[in-house]
Amino acid sequence: MALPNMIASLPFVVLLLLPLLLLTRRKGSSTSLKLPPAPPKLPFIGNLHQLGILPHRSLSRLSQRYGPLMYLKLGCRPTVVVSSADMAREILKTHDLESCSRPSLTSYTKLSYGGSDIGLAAYGEQWRELRRICIIELFSAKKVASFRSIREEEVERTMSFISDCSTSYLPVDLSKELLALTSTITCRMAFGRSYHDVGSRFQAILNETQTILASLFIADYLPIIGWADWLTGMRARLEKNFIDLDRFYQKVIDEHLDTMRQQRDSSEDFVHMLLRMQKNENSLTTDQIKGVLMNVFIGGSDTSSATVEWAMTELMRHPQAMKKAQEEVRSLVGGKGKVEEKDIDQLRYLKCVVKETLRLHPVAPMLIPRTTLQHFKIDGYDVPPNTMMYINAWAIGRDGSYWEWPESFKPERFINSSDLEFAGKDYNLIPFGEGRRICPGKNLGIKTVEIMLANLLYSFDWELPTGMTKEDINMDEAPGIAVHKRHALHLLATRHI
Repeated sequence: MALPNMIASLPFVVLLLLPLLLLTRRKGSSTSLKLPPAPPKLPFIGNLHQLGILPHRSLSRLSQRYGPLMYLKLGCRPTVVVSSADMAREILKTHDLESCSRPSLTSYTKLSYGGSDIGLAAYGEQWRELRRICIIELFSAKKVASFRSIREEEVERTMSFISDCSTSYLPVDLSKELLALTSTITCRMAFGRSYHDVGSRFQAILNETQTILASLFIADYLPIIGWADWLTGMRARLEKNFIDLDRFYQKVIDEHLDTMRQQRDSSEDFVHMLLRMQKNENSLTTDQIKGVLMNVFIGGSDTSSATVEWAMTELMRHPQAMKKAQEEVRSLVGGKGKVEEKDIDQLRYLKCVVKETLRLHPVAPMLIPRTTLQHFKIDGYDVPPNTMMYINAWAIGRDGSYWEWPESFKPERFINSSDLEFAGKDYNLIPFGEGRRICPGKNLGIKTVEIMLANLLYSFDWELPTGMTKEDINMDEAPGIAVHKRHALHLLATRHI
Protein backbone atom coordinates (compact mmCIF):
# COMPACT_ATOMS: atom_id res chain seq x y z
CA MET A 1 0.00 0.00 0.00
CA ALA A 2 1.15 3.55 -0.62
CA LEU A 3 0.76 4.76 2.96
CA PRO A 4 2.61 2.74 5.60
CA ASN A 5 4.80 5.65 6.63
CA MET A 6 1.91 8.05 7.11
CA ILE A 7 1.98 7.92 10.92
CA ALA A 8 5.17 9.98 11.00
CA SER A 9 3.55 12.72 8.90
CA LEU A 10 0.11 12.93 10.51
CA PRO A 11 1.03 15.10 13.53
CA PHE A 12 2.52 17.62 11.12
CA VAL A 13 -0.58 17.48 8.92
CA VAL A 14 -2.93 17.97 11.87
CA LEU A 15 -0.87 20.96 13.02
CA LEU A 16 -1.19 22.57 9.60
CA LEU A 17 -4.92 21.92 9.51
CA LEU A 18 -5.69 22.96 13.09
CA PRO A 19 -7.12 26.39 12.18
CA LEU A 20 -9.41 24.80 9.61
CA LEU A 21 -10.41 22.03 11.99
CA LEU A 22 -11.48 24.59 14.56
CA LEU A 23 -13.59 26.50 12.03
CA THR A 24 -15.16 23.59 10.20
CA ARG A 25 -18.77 22.61 10.61
CA ARG A 26 -20.08 19.24 9.60
CA LYS A 27 -22.14 19.44 6.45
CA GLY A 28 -24.91 17.05 5.52
CA SER A 29 -24.33 14.87 2.50
CA SER A 30 -26.34 15.67 -0.59
CA THR A 31 -25.47 12.45 -2.33
CA SER A 32 -28.07 9.83 -3.03
CA LEU A 33 -25.49 7.12 -3.53
CA LYS A 34 -25.60 4.04 -1.35
CA LEU A 35 -21.94 3.73 -0.37
CA PRO A 36 -20.41 0.71 1.40
CA PRO A 37 -20.28 0.74 5.22
CA ALA A 38 -17.71 3.17 6.59
CA PRO A 39 -16.00 3.82 9.93
CA PRO A 40 -16.34 7.33 11.38
CA LYS A 41 -13.96 9.88 9.89
CA LEU A 42 -12.38 13.13 11.00
CA PRO A 43 -12.79 16.44 9.18
CA PHE A 44 -10.30 16.99 6.34
CA ILE A 45 -8.07 13.98 7.01
CA GLY A 46 -10.95 11.51 6.84
CA ASN A 47 -9.75 8.02 7.78
CA LEU A 48 -6.03 8.59 7.24
CA HIS A 49 -5.39 8.25 10.96
CA GLN A 50 -6.76 4.68 10.93
CA LEU A 51 -4.26 3.22 8.46
CA GLY A 52 -1.41 2.60 10.87
CA ILE A 53 2.13 1.54 10.06
CA LEU A 54 0.96 -1.74 8.50
CA PRO A 55 -2.27 -0.87 6.66
CA HIS A 56 -3.08 -4.45 5.65
CA ARG A 57 -3.42 -5.36 9.33
CA SER A 58 -5.21 -2.17 10.40
CA LEU A 59 -7.72 -2.38 7.56
CA SER A 60 -8.27 -6.10 8.13
CA ARG A 61 -9.31 -5.32 11.71
CA LEU A 62 -11.63 -2.56 10.50
CA SER A 63 -13.20 -4.86 7.91
CA GLN A 64 -14.11 -7.35 10.62
CA ARG A 65 -16.38 -4.65 12.01
CA TYR A 66 -17.57 -2.89 8.85
CA GLY A 67 -17.58 -5.73 6.36
CA PRO A 68 -15.59 -7.06 3.37
CA LEU A 69 -16.53 -4.01 1.29
CA MET A 70 -15.61 -0.88 3.23
CA TYR A 71 -15.65 2.80 2.28
CA LEU A 72 -12.99 5.23 3.50
CA LYS A 73 -12.08 8.84 2.84
CA LEU A 74 -8.30 9.15 2.73
CA GLY A 75 -8.14 12.90 2.91
CA CYS A 76 -10.01 13.99 -0.21
CA ARG A 77 -9.78 10.57 -1.90
CA PRO A 78 -12.81 8.26 -1.83
CA THR A 79 -11.52 4.73 -1.28
CA VAL A 80 -13.02 1.25 -1.17
CA VAL A 81 -11.22 -1.60 0.61
CA VAL A 82 -12.01 -5.20 -0.40
CA SER A 83 -11.30 -7.94 2.16
CA SER A 84 -13.04 -11.11 0.93
CA ALA A 85 -12.66 -13.46 -2.02
CA ASP A 86 -16.26 -12.92 -3.15
CA MET A 87 -15.86 -9.16 -3.27
CA ALA A 88 -12.43 -9.51 -4.92
CA ARG A 89 -13.97 -11.67 -7.64
CA GLU A 90 -16.59 -8.99 -8.28
CA ILE A 91 -13.92 -6.32 -8.67
CA LEU A 92 -11.20 -8.28 -10.48
CA LYS A 93 -13.47 -10.29 -12.78
CA THR A 94 -17.01 -8.93 -13.09
CA HIS A 95 -16.00 -5.25 -12.91
CA ASP A 96 -12.38 -5.58 -14.03
CA LEU A 97 -12.68 -3.14 -16.93
CA GLU A 98 -14.48 -0.50 -14.86
CA SER A 99 -11.82 -0.64 -12.12
CA CYS A 100 -8.53 -1.32 -13.89
CA SER A 101 -6.86 2.09 -13.91
CA ARG A 102 -4.28 3.40 -11.44
CA PRO A 103 -4.53 6.42 -9.14
CA SER A 104 -2.50 9.49 -9.98
CA LEU A 105 -0.10 9.62 -7.04
CA THR A 106 2.94 11.88 -6.84
CA SER A 107 5.56 9.13 -6.49
CA TYR A 108 3.84 6.84 -9.01
CA THR A 109 3.74 9.56 -11.67
CA LYS A 110 7.33 10.66 -11.17
CA LEU A 111 9.03 7.27 -10.94
CA SER A 112 7.01 5.80 -13.82
CA TYR A 113 8.09 8.64 -16.13
CA GLY A 114 4.63 10.12 -16.26
CA GLY A 115 2.86 6.78 -16.54
CA SER A 116 5.22 5.30 -19.14
CA ASP A 117 5.38 1.87 -17.48
CA ILE A 118 3.13 -1.17 -17.11
CA GLY A 119 2.73 -1.31 -13.33
CA LEU A 120 1.65 2.20 -12.32
CA ALA A 121 0.33 3.78 -15.53
CA ALA A 122 -3.33 4.64 -16.03
CA TYR A 123 -5.42 2.34 -18.21
CA GLY A 124 -5.49 3.30 -21.87
CA GLU A 125 -4.22 2.46 -25.35
CA GLN A 126 -0.60 3.31 -24.51
CA TRP A 127 -0.67 1.03 -21.46
CA ARG A 128 -2.34 -1.82 -23.39
CA GLU A 129 0.25 -1.70 -26.16
CA LEU A 130 3.21 -1.53 -23.77
CA ARG A 131 1.85 -4.42 -21.73
CA ARG A 132 1.34 -6.48 -24.88
CA ILE A 133 4.94 -5.87 -25.94
CA CYS A 134 6.33 -6.75 -22.51
CA ILE A 135 4.32 -9.96 -22.18
CA ILE A 136 5.46 -11.17 -25.61
CA GLU A 137 9.06 -9.96 -25.55
CA LEU A 138 10.04 -10.12 -21.87
CA PHE A 139 7.72 -12.36 -19.86
CA SER A 140 6.53 -15.11 -22.21
CA ALA A 141 7.24 -18.70 -21.16
CA LYS A 142 9.88 -18.94 -23.89
CA LYS A 143 11.67 -15.78 -22.75
CA VAL A 144 11.55 -16.77 -19.09
CA ALA A 145 13.03 -20.17 -19.98
CA SER A 146 15.81 -18.52 -21.99
CA PHE A 147 17.22 -17.00 -18.80
CA ARG A 148 17.29 -20.34 -16.96
CA SER A 149 21.09 -20.55 -17.01
CA ILE A 150 21.40 -17.14 -15.34
CA ARG A 151 19.13 -18.17 -12.49
CA GLU A 152 20.94 -21.49 -12.00
CA GLU A 153 24.43 -19.95 -12.17
CA GLU A 154 23.70 -17.23 -9.64
CA VAL A 155 21.94 -19.63 -7.27
CA GLU A 156 24.95 -21.95 -7.45
CA ARG A 157 27.26 -19.01 -6.70
CA THR A 158 25.24 -18.13 -3.59
CA MET A 159 25.22 -21.76 -2.42
CA SER A 160 29.01 -21.72 -2.71
CA PHE A 161 29.22 -18.58 -0.56
CA ILE A 162 26.94 -20.11 2.10
CA SER A 163 29.07 -23.26 2.02
CA ASP A 164 32.16 -21.18 2.80
CA CYS A 165 30.34 -19.68 5.78
CA SER A 166 29.30 -23.14 6.97
CA THR A 167 32.89 -24.37 7.19
CA SER A 168 33.58 -21.59 9.70
CA TYR A 169 30.26 -22.23 11.46
CA LEU A 170 29.40 -18.57 11.03
CA PRO A 171 25.76 -17.46 10.92
CA VAL A 172 24.54 -16.41 7.48
CA ASP A 173 22.52 -13.23 7.09
CA LEU A 174 20.09 -15.00 4.80
CA SER A 175 17.96 -11.90 4.26
CA LYS A 176 20.95 -10.00 2.91
CA GLU A 177 22.17 -12.85 0.71
CA LEU A 178 18.73 -13.49 -0.77
CA LEU A 179 18.32 -9.84 -1.75
CA ALA A 180 21.81 -9.79 -3.27
CA LEU A 181 21.02 -12.96 -5.21
CA THR A 182 17.73 -11.75 -6.66
CA SER A 183 19.23 -8.35 -7.50
CA THR A 184 22.08 -9.99 -9.39
CA ILE A 185 19.72 -12.31 -11.27
CA THR A 186 17.58 -9.33 -12.23
CA CYS A 187 20.61 -7.27 -13.28
CA ARG A 188 21.90 -10.03 -15.54
CA MET A 189 18.51 -10.58 -17.17
CA ALA A 190 17.86 -6.86 -17.60
CA PHE A 191 21.34 -5.47 -18.31
CA GLY A 192 23.41 -8.48 -19.36
CA ARG A 193 25.89 -8.12 -16.50
CA SER A 194 25.83 -8.22 -12.74
CA TYR A 195 27.16 -4.71 -12.16
CA HIS A 196 29.09 -5.85 -9.10
CA ASP A 197 31.19 -2.69 -9.34
CA VAL A 198 28.16 -0.48 -8.72
CA GLY A 199 25.83 -3.07 -7.22
CA SER A 200 25.77 -1.70 -3.69
CA ARG A 201 25.20 1.84 -4.96
CA PHE A 202 22.35 0.76 -7.25
CA GLN A 203 20.79 -1.31 -4.46
CA ALA A 204 20.87 1.73 -2.18
CA ILE A 205 19.04 3.72 -4.86
CA LEU A 206 16.43 0.96 -5.21
CA ASN A 207 15.99 0.78 -1.44
CA GLU A 208 15.22 4.50 -1.43
CA THR A 209 12.78 3.98 -4.31
CA GLN A 210 10.96 1.33 -2.28
CA THR A 211 10.71 3.67 0.70
CA ILE A 212 9.39 6.53 -1.41
CA LEU A 213 6.77 4.40 -3.17
CA ALA A 214 5.53 3.28 0.24
CA SER A 215 5.38 6.80 1.70
CA LEU A 216 2.63 9.38 2.10
CA PHE A 217 2.74 12.47 -0.06
CA ILE A 218 0.43 15.03 1.48
CA ALA A 219 -0.41 16.50 -1.94
CA ASP A 220 -2.10 13.24 -2.94
CA TYR A 221 -4.62 13.30 -0.10
CA LEU A 222 -4.74 16.91 1.11
CA PRO A 223 -3.84 18.94 -1.99
CA ILE A 224 -4.74 22.23 -0.31
CA ILE A 225 -1.52 21.89 1.71
CA GLY A 226 0.44 19.87 -0.85
CA TRP A 227 3.31 22.33 -0.52
CA ALA A 228 4.00 20.68 2.86
CA ASP A 229 5.75 17.83 1.02
CA TRP A 230 8.64 20.23 0.44
CA LEU A 231 8.75 21.08 4.15
CA THR A 232 8.83 17.42 5.18
CA GLY A 233 11.61 16.76 2.67
CA MET A 234 9.67 14.05 0.84
CA ARG A 235 9.44 15.94 -2.43
CA ALA A 236 13.19 16.63 -2.45
CA ARG A 237 13.88 12.94 -1.74
CA LEU A 238 11.64 11.95 -4.63
CA GLU A 239 13.37 14.33 -7.04
CA LYS A 240 16.83 13.12 -6.02
CA ASN A 241 15.85 9.47 -6.25
CA PHE A 242 14.40 10.00 -9.71
CA ILE A 243 17.60 11.70 -10.89
CA ASP A 244 19.74 8.87 -9.48
CA LEU A 245 17.61 6.20 -11.15
CA ASP A 246 17.44 8.07 -14.44
CA ARG A 247 21.21 8.52 -14.62
CA PHE A 248 21.75 4.82 -13.99
CA TYR A 249 19.19 3.73 -16.59
CA GLN A 250 20.57 6.18 -19.14
CA LYS A 251 24.09 4.87 -18.61
CA VAL A 252 22.88 1.31 -19.18
CA ILE A 253 20.98 2.32 -22.33
CA ASP A 254 23.99 4.22 -23.72
CA GLU A 255 26.23 1.19 -23.15
CA HIS A 256 23.78 -1.06 -24.97
CA LEU A 257 23.42 1.38 -27.86
CA ASP A 258 27.20 1.44 -28.20
CA THR A 259 27.28 -2.37 -28.31
CA MET A 260 24.56 -2.41 -30.97
CA ARG A 261 26.31 0.25 -33.09
CA GLN A 262 29.56 -1.70 -33.04
CA GLN A 263 27.65 -4.93 -33.70
CA ARG A 264 29.55 -6.69 -30.95
CA ASP A 265 28.34 -10.14 -30.00
CA SER A 266 26.32 -10.18 -26.81
CA SER A 267 23.44 -12.15 -25.39
CA GLU A 268 20.10 -10.39 -25.74
CA ASP A 269 18.99 -9.04 -22.38
CA PHE A 270 15.87 -7.00 -21.59
CA VAL A 271 17.46 -3.69 -22.61
CA HIS A 272 18.63 -5.12 -25.95
CA MET A 273 15.14 -6.43 -26.63
CA LEU A 274 13.50 -3.10 -25.83
CA LEU A 275 16.02 -1.08 -27.87
CA ARG A 276 15.62 -3.46 -30.81
CA MET A 277 11.87 -2.89 -30.75
CA GLN A 278 12.39 0.86 -30.48
CA LYS A 279 14.63 0.80 -33.56
CA ASN A 280 12.66 -1.64 -35.72
CA GLU A 281 9.10 -0.72 -34.83
CA ASN A 282 9.51 2.82 -33.51
CA SER A 283 6.85 1.93 -30.95
CA LEU A 284 8.75 2.56 -27.71
CA THR A 285 10.04 5.78 -26.21
CA THR A 286 13.16 5.94 -24.07
CA ASP A 287 10.98 6.91 -21.11
CA GLN A 288 8.92 3.74 -21.62
CA ILE A 289 12.09 1.64 -21.62
CA LYS A 290 13.17 3.25 -18.35
CA GLY A 291 9.69 2.80 -16.89
CA VAL A 292 9.72 -0.91 -17.69
CA LEU A 293 13.17 -1.28 -16.11
CA MET A 294 11.78 0.30 -12.94
CA ASN A 295 8.95 -2.27 -12.95
CA VAL A 296 11.38 -5.15 -13.46
CA PHE A 297 13.55 -4.21 -10.50
CA ILE A 298 10.87 -3.13 -8.04
CA GLY A 299 8.57 -6.01 -8.94
CA GLY A 300 11.28 -8.64 -9.34
CA SER A 301 14.26 -8.64 -7.03
CA ASP A 302 12.65 -7.35 -3.84
CA THR A 303 9.49 -9.46 -3.97
CA SER A 304 11.29 -12.72 -4.78
CA SER A 305 13.82 -12.32 -1.98
CA ALA A 306 11.08 -11.45 0.52
CA THR A 307 9.09 -14.58 -0.42
CA VAL A 308 12.06 -16.91 0.11
CA GLU A 309 12.92 -15.09 3.34
CA TRP A 310 9.41 -15.72 4.70
CA ALA A 311 9.41 -19.33 3.45
CA MET A 312 12.66 -20.13 5.28
CA THR A 313 11.36 -18.36 8.38
CA GLU A 314 8.20 -20.47 8.43
CA LEU A 315 10.14 -23.68 7.79
CA MET A 316 12.47 -22.92 10.71
CA ARG A 317 9.38 -22.47 12.90
CA HIS A 318 7.89 -25.75 11.62
CA PRO A 319 10.61 -28.45 11.65
CA GLN A 320 8.31 -31.19 10.34
CA ALA A 321 7.52 -29.15 7.25
CA MET A 322 11.24 -28.43 6.82
CA LYS A 323 12.04 -32.14 7.07
CA LYS A 324 9.35 -33.09 4.58
CA ALA A 325 10.48 -30.47 2.06
CA GLN A 326 14.13 -31.50 2.36
CA GLU A 327 13.35 -35.20 2.05
CA GLU A 328 11.36 -34.57 -1.11
CA VAL A 329 14.03 -32.56 -2.88
CA ARG A 330 16.93 -34.76 -1.74
CA SER A 331 15.13 -37.94 -2.74
CA LEU A 332 14.51 -36.59 -6.23
CA VAL A 333 17.87 -34.97 -6.91
CA GLY A 334 20.06 -37.55 -5.15
CA GLY A 335 23.78 -36.93 -5.45
CA LYS A 336 23.61 -34.62 -8.44
CA GLY A 337 24.92 -31.74 -6.33
CA LYS A 338 22.34 -29.10 -7.20
CA VAL A 339 18.70 -28.64 -8.09
CA GLU A 340 18.02 -27.60 -11.68
CA GLU A 341 14.87 -25.96 -12.97
CA LYS A 342 13.90 -29.10 -14.86
CA ASP A 343 13.54 -30.83 -11.45
CA ILE A 344 11.10 -28.30 -9.98
CA ASP A 345 7.87 -29.57 -11.52
CA GLN A 346 8.32 -32.87 -9.67
CA LEU A 347 8.68 -31.14 -6.28
CA ARG A 348 5.03 -30.97 -5.34
CA TYR A 349 5.52 -30.33 -1.63
CA LEU A 350 7.99 -27.52 -2.38
CA LYS A 351 5.31 -25.86 -4.49
CA CYS A 352 2.88 -26.24 -1.58
CA VAL A 353 5.41 -24.50 0.69
CA VAL A 354 5.68 -21.58 -1.74
CA LYS A 355 1.91 -21.32 -2.08
CA GLU A 356 1.34 -21.43 1.69
CA THR A 357 4.05 -18.81 2.18
CA LEU A 358 2.32 -16.47 -0.27
CA ARG A 359 -1.02 -17.09 1.43
CA LEU A 360 0.32 -15.98 4.82
CA HIS A 361 2.88 -13.47 3.57
CA PRO A 362 1.90 -11.89 0.25
CA VAL A 363 4.79 -9.52 -0.31
CA ALA A 364 2.45 -6.83 -1.67
CA PRO A 365 -0.33 -7.38 0.88
CA MET A 366 -2.61 -4.63 -0.46
CA LEU A 367 -1.56 -5.18 -4.09
CA ILE A 368 -1.21 -1.95 -6.10
CA PRO A 369 -4.27 0.29 -5.77
CA ARG A 370 -6.74 0.55 -8.62
CA THR A 371 -8.94 3.45 -9.65
CA THR A 372 -12.44 3.13 -11.05
CA LEU A 373 -13.16 4.51 -14.51
CA GLN A 374 -16.94 4.60 -14.20
CA HIS A 375 -19.78 3.97 -11.79
CA PHE A 376 -20.86 0.42 -10.99
CA LYS A 377 -22.66 -1.47 -8.25
CA ILE A 378 -21.28 -4.27 -6.12
CA ASP A 379 -23.26 -6.19 -3.51
CA GLY A 380 -25.95 -3.52 -3.73
CA TYR A 381 -23.55 -0.64 -3.05
CA ASP A 382 -22.53 2.17 -5.39
CA VAL A 383 -18.90 2.61 -6.38
CA PRO A 384 -18.48 6.02 -8.06
CA PRO A 385 -15.89 6.81 -10.76
CA ASN A 386 -12.46 7.99 -9.58
CA THR A 387 -12.68 5.85 -6.46
CA MET A 388 -9.39 4.34 -5.30
CA MET A 389 -9.65 0.61 -4.61
CA TYR A 390 -7.45 -1.55 -2.41
CA ILE A 391 -7.65 -5.35 -2.49
CA ASN A 392 -6.42 -6.68 0.86
CA ALA A 393 -4.79 -9.90 -0.35
CA TRP A 394 -3.34 -10.43 3.14
CA ALA A 395 -6.80 -10.42 4.76
CA ILE A 396 -8.26 -12.64 2.03
CA GLY A 397 -5.49 -15.19 2.55
CA ARG A 398 -6.31 -15.38 6.26
CA ASP A 399 -10.11 -15.36 6.00
CA GLY A 400 -11.37 -17.87 8.55
CA SER A 401 -14.66 -18.32 6.69
CA TYR A 402 -12.74 -20.06 3.90
CA TRP A 403 -9.41 -21.28 5.28
CA GLU A 404 -9.17 -23.94 7.98
CA TRP A 405 -6.62 -22.89 10.61
CA PRO A 406 -6.05 -19.62 8.72
CA GLU A 407 -3.18 -18.38 10.90
CA SER A 408 -1.24 -21.67 10.77
CA PHE A 409 1.49 -22.62 8.31
CA LYS A 410 0.23 -25.85 6.73
CA PRO A 411 1.59 -26.54 3.22
CA GLU A 412 -0.33 -29.82 3.22
CA ARG A 413 -3.57 -27.91 2.66
CA PHE A 414 -2.60 -27.61 -1.02
CA ILE A 415 -1.23 -31.11 -1.59
CA ASN A 416 -4.35 -32.33 -3.42
CA SER A 417 -4.94 -29.06 -5.24
CA SER A 418 -5.29 -29.24 -9.01
CA ASP A 419 -3.73 -25.78 -9.28
CA LEU A 420 -0.28 -25.23 -7.81
CA GLU A 421 0.69 -22.67 -10.45
CA PHE A 422 -1.49 -19.70 -9.42
CA ALA A 423 -3.63 -20.08 -12.53
CA GLY A 424 -6.00 -17.37 -11.36
CA LYS A 425 -9.25 -19.27 -10.76
CA ASP A 426 -9.18 -19.06 -6.97
CA TYR A 427 -9.78 -15.57 -5.60
CA ASN A 428 -9.02 -16.77 -2.08
CA LEU A 429 -5.32 -16.57 -2.99
CA ILE A 430 -4.29 -13.61 -5.14
CA PRO A 431 -0.71 -12.58 -4.26
CA PHE A 432 -0.10 -11.48 -7.87
CA GLY A 433 -3.44 -9.76 -8.38
CA GLU A 434 -5.89 -10.75 -11.09
CA GLY A 435 -7.60 -9.46 -14.20
CA ARG A 436 -6.06 -6.92 -16.53
CA ARG A 437 -3.68 -5.78 -13.81
CA ILE A 438 -2.29 -9.17 -12.85
CA CYS A 439 1.49 -9.08 -12.41
CA PRO A 440 2.96 -9.80 -15.88
CA GLY A 441 6.17 -11.14 -14.33
CA LYS A 442 4.36 -13.70 -12.18
CA ASN A 443 5.87 -16.78 -13.86
CA LEU A 444 9.37 -15.31 -13.77
CA GLY A 445 9.00 -14.52 -10.08
CA ILE A 446 7.72 -18.00 -9.19
CA LYS A 447 10.55 -19.71 -11.07
CA THR A 448 13.11 -17.55 -9.27
CA VAL A 449 11.59 -18.29 -5.86
CA GLU A 450 11.35 -22.04 -6.47
CA ILE A 451 14.92 -22.54 -7.71
CA MET A 452 16.31 -20.50 -4.80
CA LEU A 453 14.31 -22.29 -2.12
CA ALA A 454 14.87 -25.76 -3.59
CA ASN A 455 18.65 -25.34 -3.53
CA LEU A 456 18.67 -23.93 0.00
CA LEU A 457 16.75 -26.99 1.19
CA TYR A 458 18.78 -29.47 -0.85
CA SER A 459 22.26 -28.13 -0.10
CA PHE A 460 22.14 -27.41 3.63
CA ASP A 461 20.75 -28.40 6.98
CA TRP A 462 19.70 -25.29 8.88
CA GLU A 463 19.86 -24.33 12.54
CA LEU A 464 19.08 -21.26 14.57
CA PRO A 465 21.99 -19.39 16.19
CA THR A 466 23.20 -20.80 19.51
CA GLY A 467 20.79 -20.23 22.38
CA MET A 468 17.84 -19.43 20.13
CA THR A 469 14.68 -21.55 19.79
CA LYS A 470 11.97 -21.47 17.15
CA GLU A 471 9.74 -19.58 19.58
CA ASP A 472 12.32 -16.77 19.58
CA ILE A 473 12.00 -16.10 15.85
CA ASN A 474 10.68 -12.58 15.38
CA MET A 475 7.81 -12.41 12.88
CA ASP A 476 7.38 -8.63 12.82
CA GLU A 477 6.92 -7.08 9.39
CA ALA A 478 8.76 -4.08 8.02
CA PRO A 479 6.57 -1.49 6.26
CA GLY A 480 7.16 -1.09 2.57
CA ILE A 481 5.74 -1.69 -0.87
CA ALA A 482 7.17 -5.21 -0.51
CA VAL A 483 6.83 -6.48 3.05
CA HIS A 484 10.03 -8.05 4.40
CA LYS A 485 10.78 -9.26 7.90
CA ARG A 486 11.55 -6.35 10.19
CA HIS A 487 14.54 -8.26 11.58
CA ALA A 488 16.93 -10.10 9.28
CA LEU A 489 16.95 -13.90 9.33
CA HIS A 490 20.31 -15.24 10.59
CA LEU A 491 20.85 -19.00 10.34
CA LEU A 492 23.64 -21.55 10.70
CA ALA A 493 24.14 -23.77 7.66
CA THR A 494 25.69 -27.24 7.53
CA ARG A 495 26.55 -28.58 4.09
CA HIS A 496 24.45 -31.62 3.19
CA ILE A 497 26.15 -32.55 -0.07
